[in-house]
Amino acid sequence: MAGIWARRARCVGLTLATLLCLAVPAAAQTYPAKPIRVVVPYAAGGITDILARALGERLGAALGQPVVIDNRPGANSQVGAEIVARAAPDGYTLLVSADTTFVMNRHLYAKLAYNPLTDIVPVSGLGISPQALVVHPSVPAASVTELVALARARPGELNYGTFGIGSSGHLNIVLLQSLTGTRFTAVHYKGAAPALTDLLGGHIQMMIVSIGLITQAWQTGQLKVLGFGSAARIATFANVPTIAETLPGFEAASWYGLAAPAGTPPAIVARLSAETQKIFRDAVFRDKFLAPNMIFSIASTPEEFAQRIKADDAKWGKVIKEANVRVE
Repeated sequence: MAGIWARRARCVGLTLATLLCLAVPAAAQTYPAKPIRVVVPYAAGGITDILARALGERLGAALGQPVVIDNRPGANSQVGAEIVARAAPDGYTLLVSADTTFVMNRHLYAKLAYNPLTDIVPVSGLGISPQALVVHPSVPAASVTELVALARARPGELNYGTFGIGSSGHLNIVLLQSLTGTRFTAVHYKGAAPALTDLLGGHIQMMIVSIGLITQAWQTGQLKVLGFGSAARIATFANVPTIAETLPGFEAASWYGLAAPAGTPPAIVARLSAETQKIFRDAVFRDKFLAPNMIFSIASTPEEFAQRIKADDAKWGKVIKEANVRVE
């Protein structure tokens, strides 16, 4: 009798396990059955928002359900990230955000509203936006080498604008200081636009900022570009050197990615990633949305995106710790 009950128990266990295994593919097969919300933890109009809306339009068409963009700015992207981290892991609430959300925040804040390593799962990289090291025309430097020499001769005298403590515009200068033994003075702004306005007015001397934001001012002689933060020279501006040609390995860029709440079924994550990669491979999409904003595709598998996050987490964690950069 005991043997019969044991066999029955094993059968019941196997049946439950089989049903559980089948449940995820079944959910993925019917997904999506309702509109999808994409949370953007920044205000409308910025590059993150532009990418999210462009992706949402195409993703909605591919999946047969509307994709609604929900801008939830605040606390250096923590507000929106926490909404996604606490959402049901069913594929109907997604996150499009910048590297700050995935990497920098956990090193900048003693207490964070979400854990980027355990509360969200990578779906796909989206785009990367190389930055430019720019100075006001009054600064007597025409190259990275000359800027470094000037800064060494006048430590702390050159002011640079950032778009917030811990922003890429801040941390890339911190890294530059670390690599060159120089010291610049940070002036923190609430966004890149006001910092750029003060740079054009000569109130600050330099900054590192998205190429797309400075192209017009640079081409009209209002700014000098000393180098781009891309890994290689950009074909459109082939005469502009990379910063890495002077400082090997130096890259200055912001990147953006798509993520979901932890626990989202792998089949749904895989489908979202595959559709995203397909969209970003499309030449029309690239020409319409990426090229005008100087954004380059980094659409990838979830595993590849996770590797990018891991590599940058190690890089920026070290820079932030050594420079003792903290946000209260």
